[in-house]
Amino acid sequence: MPLPAESRRKSAVCGILSPGAGLPPPPHNSNEIRKLMNTKPRQILVTSALPYANGPIHLGHMLEYIQTDIWVRFQRLRGHECIYVCADDAHGTPIMLKARELGITSEELVARIGAEHRRDFADFHIGVDNYHSTHSPENRELATHIYKELKKHGHIMRRTIRQFYDEQAKMFLPDRFIKGTCPRCATPDQYGDACENCGATYSPADLVNPVSVISGTRPVEKESEHYFFKLGDFTGFLKGWMTTSKLHPAVRAKLDEWFQVGLQDWDISRDAPYFGFEIPDAPGKYFYVWLDAPIGYMASFKNLCDDPKKNPGGKLRFEDYWSKDSQKELYHFIGKDITYFHTLFWPAMLSGADFRTPTAVYAHGFLTVNGQKMSKSRGTFIKARTYLDHLNPEYLRYYFAAKLGAGVEDIDLNLDDFVQRVNSDLIGKYVNIASRAATLLQQNFEGRIGNPNLPITSNLFNQQTDFNIDLTRSVPQAYEMREFHAAMNIVMRNAERINGSWHEAAPWRPAQVADANASQKLHDICSMAIQAFRLLTIALKPVLPQLAANAENFLNIHELHWNDINNPLPEGHQIRPYQHIMTRIEPAKVKAMLEASKENLTKPSEKTAANMEPIFPEISYDDFAKLDLRIARIARAEHVDGADKLLRLTLDLGGETRNVFAGIKSAYAPEQLQGKLTVMVANLAPRTMKFGVSEGMVLAAGPGGKDLWILEPHAGAQPGMRVK
Repeated sequence: MPLPAESRRKSAVCGILSPGAGLPPPPHNSNEIRKLMNTKPRQILVTSALPYANGPIHLGHMLEYIQTDIWVRFQRLRGHECIYVCADDAHGTPIMLKARELGITSEELVARIGAEHRRDFADFHIGVDNYHSTHSPENRELATHIYKELKKHGHIMRRTIRQFYDEQAKMFLPDRFIKGTCPRCATPDQYGDACENCGATYSPADLVNPVSVISGTRPVEKESEHYFFKLGDFTGFLKGWMTTSKLHPAVRAKLDEWFQVGLQDWDISRDAPYFGFEIPDAPGKYFYVWLDAPIGYMASFKNLCDDPKKNPGGKLRFEDYWSKDSQKELYHFIGKDITYFHTLFWPAMLSGADFRTPTAVYAHGFLTVNGQKMSKSRGTFIKARTYLDHLNPEYLRYYFAAKLGAGVEDIDLNLDDFVQRVNSDLIGKYVNIASRAATLLQQNFEGRIGNPNLPITSNLFNQQTDFNIDLTRSVPQAYEMREFHAAMNIVMRNAERINGSWHEAAPWRPAQVADANASQKLHDICSMAIQAFRLLTIALKPVLPQLAANAENFLNIHELHWNDINNPLPEGHQIRPYQHIMTRIEPAKVKAMLEASKENLTKPSEKTAANMEPIFPEISYDDFAKLDLRIARIARAEHVDGADKLLRLTLDLGGETRNVFAGIKSAYAPEQLQGKLTVMVANLAPRTMKFGVSEGMVLAAGPGGKDLWILEPHAGAQPGMRVK
């Protein structure tokens, strides 16, 4: 049956740009959104790999978190329940050693770095529902439970191994804390597990001239009993899981290689000293960081569920998402370098402890900058905070989205292309639509939208059918499949078409014509341009949440959802006066960011020659021998009332104590010093000061202020020992 004339006219006009004309205001209830979108309700839990808590986030890390956040925001925009959790990976030898270097506890380091990570993520608009730490009661509880379940079912065994040991540092050495010459290509200064030059993998014992990174001494081999997870017990299960889970073909191919070689037992224990959770039935043995790190996903979600402020009414339940029969969806976003842990160890551990396994593990490639690995010397090892100090985070979010696909290929951040693409696409195409149309609407129609159902006699918005298919089918499909580059290409192709049609319609000309229909034509053209801008904003919103919020404010609407594609702005709706919702990238700011990222390239010898203090006149050995330098333990450290620079130290020499005033307050808090060993001049004549008598001097290096370090002898030195 043919449509009435009026209906035919409306369809031809708005056709596709405004198919929902006449519908009631768009509901923002999730169920209603899904009903309009003809999608079944989904309940999804998403995680990103946990950043290590011994240093700052850099742009290589941000590639993953931005990718994850875009996918999560898309699911939420479609009306699905999508929970995103993450945490700091807070255990291991590197964190313990970094804390020692800084003179603080491992817990203090983890808290400090965790705060920095949270700030970086927030400023990059990463919408995590809960950000936790693996050093948490929830993680200890879950790691212990999983270990006991695996042990109960016979999947844990003990075996004595030989491992490199640093006698000076008195600790077993992880592979990455041993360096030497590669046994295959003879490249020096390579780590104990793999060569960065030729790619060979090997045992630390294969290194030529191995050296401890900690002490610089040659390590020795020493026996220790370790605990192993029998990964081979799960070969059949893992092959079945691989066929049913959503894994990229490249990941499946790599899994097949590992299956052909055979799955090896996995060492899950480490010897003290180690920062982590002690194995419950093995004093002095600790869970290897890679055992409890992925369990941190569960722990963060459990922390969210147990928090009444974040989970009012207890709507989210841990068991609903993690029980073996759970029907919820679980997705992990990771870098390709940790595929082995997430596609073998992790699902095997979960299955062995009677938990559910991931719906999919999505691996991505690495980030290069200007075609090469990130480099500190070139200034391309860029920290997230350094970037944020100079540039809008959404520039990077868009650029990554424009290059990201579902594969594991590396992504290159070409900085010249970065500037050109962001300026061309976001400013020259997308923002340009709003700025042009809004100006004419404000000048001629008080910023009010015309009737979207009136026909437009110009060729504005040709190929409307393609536009509709793009926004309702192609773009959502691309987002769902993580082919973000395809979604961005579709959006910008349509933005380019709209700009082309705008030029063809030349709306500024009708405004100058004394024609009874000229004003109406101008109103229609500008109104439809704003309607198109609104649709493009919806499509870009998962990538550019702040830009979308700016656009929503300009459009004078509360919040856009995906179903609003079907609901144009009504006739008479008044937009706000246009203000810049995004500005162009200034190349000078990119250059400043690179400069801020560069390390000092002065050679150590040159730096010493140029900057070190002059050496004192020569003395004889007899002069030096007059100094009595002793090891002392700082038994107590405290502030001195009225002193700006001094701390009062009580030094234990093994048989007596000395009171010493040290000008190190600018570099140390008292709690950082207590219990440390240091070196003091023990035969210095007592000196009467305003605050009391100082009975010696501690030795320190550095120019002063915060750059001051007291001397600390290696472990093994005892109070009272003479320094010779």
